[in-house]
Amino acid sequence: MPNSNSSASPHSPFAGAPTTQAHAAVLPAEPAACADLTGLARRVIALLPEHGRILVGIAGSPGAGKTTLAINVAAKVNELLGSTAIAVHLPMDGYHLANATLDRLGRHDRKGAIDTFDGWGFVALLRRLRTEYDHTVYAPSFNRNVGEGIAAEIAVLPAARVVIVEGNYLLADFEPWVQIASLLAESWFCETSEQERLRRLVDRHVRHGRTPAAALAWAESVDGQNAQLIEATRPSATLTISGQ
Repeated sequence: MPNSNSSASPHSPFAGAPTTQAHAAVLPAEPAACADLTGLARRVIALLPEHGRILVGIAGSPGAGKTTLAINVAAKVNELLGSTAIAVHLPMDGYHLANATLDRLGRHDRKGAIDTFDGWGFVALLRRLRTEYDHTVYAPSFNRNVGEGIAAEIAVLPAARVVIVEGNYLLADFEPWVQIASLLAESWFCETSEQERLRRLVDRHVRHGRTPAAALAWAESVDGQNAQLIEATRPSATLTISGQ
């Protein structure tokens, strides 16, 4: 099972520090542990209270492997508990601002930056998931083929006890993102080498319509700039897990 991040502080609502260091000031942390899905799933199950629901967050830079990790951990939790509905994967990407809104705000050319998401709406959803157990809570997904959020495509049923939340900015230390830490049972940081992330991002952007040159330019500029902010939040995580 992965070890706790040695740079975590005891003052957080979970085992990580609530403040984010500047990118240049981030101290070296322990190497990322390999993703042992069974160990991670058992860790999540051990966090469950007798009643209620928990949220476990997975942060990381674009292309780090957050979505794959979140889907696989949720599936393994369900497998170990003999269910298909106890653990649910919830991506933050459903809270991308609509393309028309980004056009109006002049932000479409850097879609994926922290101010191109509805952060307040996302935090409100997480609060609902922590308190509303007697009915289904619906959440938006994100369709990369059309580049837009799809309203109410994700259904978190009353039976769901675990929500694996994943997104770039779960550990950002300013409003409204800073409110997320207190809503999570634990936060994990998915870490992958810059070279591998870049390879994955270029492949992703090409698959969704960009030329190889345009894909590389976007991955290095827009995604790269976002990664600087995200990587600086790593010390706030309870665990650092390899996404290689």
